[in-house]
Amino acid sequence: MLKVYIDAATKGNPGPSGGGLMITGENRYIQESFPLAILTNHQAEFAMLITALNYLKEHVFQEETIFIYTDSKVLAQTIEKNHTNNRDFQGYLAEFNRLADDFPLLLIQWLPEKENKGADHLARQGLQKALKANNHNK
Repeated sequence: MLKVYIDAATKGNPGPSGGGLMITGENRYIQESFPLAILTNHQAEFAMLITALNYLKEHVFQEETIFIYTDSKVLAQTIEKNHTNNRDFQGYLAEFNRLADDFPLLLIQWLPEKENKGADHLARQGLQKALKANNHNK
């Protein structure tokens, strides 16, 4: 069983974004930060979920029971309902469903922001990477 904590950070809304991923379980402790695109805060949370699933696939964690924790209620509720009227989220939801098919047991749960500080710190690191990349592109 793996516990995966995710979070995203944006500067502006929309603006440059970053994401953080923390994986714990069975002698594993992994921390990663990722620059993301120019996104709204909610889009960044969805993008980080997709990034996390791709990371898990690339590192061959599909056979594990996976619990993903997010402090985004919008993200957790959209995945739980498997529905959204928000056009900005529909593509992310479709991509989530496509990727989730590769995992036998994948659960997403909301947790309070104060319990997600590790992923929050990593998301801020990812945001710094995105800001540096944007400055180099100017």
